[in-house]
Amino acid sequence: MHGTPYLLDAAALRGVEARAAATLGDSFELMRRAGQVAWREILEHWPQARSIVVVCGPGNNGGDGYLFARHALMSGRQVQVVRLATHEPRGELAMRACKDFQAASGRIDVFEDRLPGADLVVDAIFGIGLSRAPDAETTALIDAINAHPAPVFSLDAPSGVDCDLGSVPGAAVSATRTIEFLARKKGLHTGAALDHVGMLSLATLELPSTRDAAGAAELLEADDLSRWLRPRRRDSHKGTNGRVLCVGGDSGGGGAILLCAEAALRCGAGLVDIATRATHVPAALARLPEALVHAPRGASGFEALLERASVIAIGPGLGQREWGSALLGRALAAGRPLVLDADALNLLAESKSSLPEDCVLTPHPGEASRLLGRSTADVQRDRFGAARELSERHRCVVVLKGAGSIVASSDQLPRVIAAGNPGMAVGGMGDVLTGAIAALRAQGVPAFDAASAGALLHAVAGDAAADNGQRGLLPSDLMPWLRRLANPGMTK
Repeated sequence: MHGTPYLLDAAALRGVEARAAATLGDSFELMRRAGQVAWREILEHWPQARSIVVVCGPGNNGGDGYLFARHALMSGRQVQVVRLATHEPRGELAMRACKDFQAASGRIDVFEDRLPGADLVVDAIFGIGLSRAPDAETTALIDAINAHPAPVFSLDAPSGVDCDLGSVPGAAVSATRTIEFLARKKGLHTGAALDHVGMLSLATLELPSTRDAAGAAELLEADDLSRWLRPRRRDSHKGTNGRVLCVGGDSGGGGAILLCAEAALRCGAGLVDIATRATHVPAALARLPEALVHAPRGASGFEALLERASVIAIGPGLGQREWGSALLGRALAAGRPLVLDADALNLLAESKSSLPEDCVLTPHPGEASRLLGRSTADVQRDRFGAARELSERHRCVVVLKGAGSIVASSDQLPRVIAAGNPGMAVGGMGDVLTGAIAALRAQGVPAFDAASAGALLHAVAGDAAADNGQRGLLPSDLMPWLRRLANPGMTK
């Protein structure tokens, strides 16, 4: 199994299927291969499963299920196909697959209120063919799958998940594993979908690469860090590695700006200044003596810091009072690349200020909802659309945080971060991300790439730090991993 880093939407996938069928000279051969490779996946992951329930829908995904069931039956397993009374096969391919299963003495039962006992349940109801909430009958069937004690294996996609948006408009199968056929699906790698796909694998069905298909997004994985984090020149010095100014830390928020500054240092910034409240200066110097800590008095002191900065990271602990608002206004007018997070985003949403070019915004869904003037649920329903709209509205790069963070720019294919874990859902993690992106930007990485590499580095560091458990993970736990992962190729 091999694949492509690109994620496809349903329209592109159907084009891939049509071209593949033309290459093979037989549309049914594609379905045959899907059923066969799914059976191989079972032999790899659940070889002990002797009894299998296959839940088939009316379309081609159901056809994949029938052919999978035939392989299981011919291998001596006890197999039952279950379907709704209204889900008789539709279309030539699905009907042919069903007849092949029946010709092998396969058994088909109509679902009533529960599924029979089995060692494994296979979901082949909809695949990519559903973009709305399932009806009441199908919801009952999906609920029965989720209530079953056996592991669940979904073919192509968990039924009920929108494969374009990543949202779950109604009931959806919660799979233990999902095998994607032909290419990776755009919506299966972000948002609510990640709670339904389980472990993902890709089967290209022994067909040529799909790189000629129109990608809807690019998937970034840990190995991609080496694209941007290359060894430094031997004659480099602190000045060539950029100067980051971290602005924030109003009363009660001193820790946030310290996390941002430490992350910037750990990700390779040559110099890091902190502009914060005077009360935080002693603690900052004690915690992070490598940083240059300032409590600027009046506009002139802050202007001098702005003038020296390569990049400004503003927002962590900034607050939304007069102090923070004044600093943000001056930072926006400074003409320097900016990374905005936290309260800088909340102030931006209230003021509707225009942004200079080359900015990076790093909102979580709640902050994105305020910037867009819509509900958080609407943002999460279409994370790709929300990220794109924010980038177009503010003419900037956007990192929409969350499960499967999305990096968007108005003139680039969006990127999805295939790393991170629920343990990172704790205050301060976003401050670390802000520092990471600012550090890479200061080292000369363009804004879109710096946002992508910074978000990936942050997520992979979070995964490494979570080796001892996700619950209780702290932002400061990422710091040693940021340094190690910012140097790809280094041995552990």
